[in-house]
Amino acid sequence: MKHEIQVHNLDELPQAARHFMSLMGDYTVYAFYGAMGAGKTTFINALCRELGVESDMTGSPSFAIINEYRSDTTAELIYHFDCYRLENEQEAIDIDAEDYFDSGALCLIEWPERIDALLPDDTVRVDITVNDDESRTIIVTLP
Repeated sequence: MKHEIQVHNLDELPQAARHFMSLMGDYTVYAFYGAMGAGKTTFINALCRELGVESDMTGSPSFAIINEYRSDTTAELIYHFDCYRLENEQEAIDIDAEDYFDSGALCLIEWPERIDALLPDDTVRVDITVNDDESRTIIVTLP
């Protein structure tokens, strides 16, 4: 099942993140696809804020590959992956990525195409595209 969320400007991010949260259900692994600069990190940061993570704690885990956050409101663990720098799936295996996916904690993954074969069958696909007017369309595809 597909759901579409439109984001016309940065001011709409909190509302878009809340809409996204209403679709989450019991799913825990989310794969964010989109071109460089599409807004994957920006949206994930907004989502983390809405989930109760202090805003100054989030950022791109480009160098660490995985950032760990904890919601201040629910105490839920959130793992934010940036797989851009991974050379191959073996590097993800070496950092025990599959253990994170199986942990039951929320896993938000940027550049998941680098590790597609490792993603669980119930991974939620999230496509972010930049429209001609610079707005964003977020398509959430539930398994």
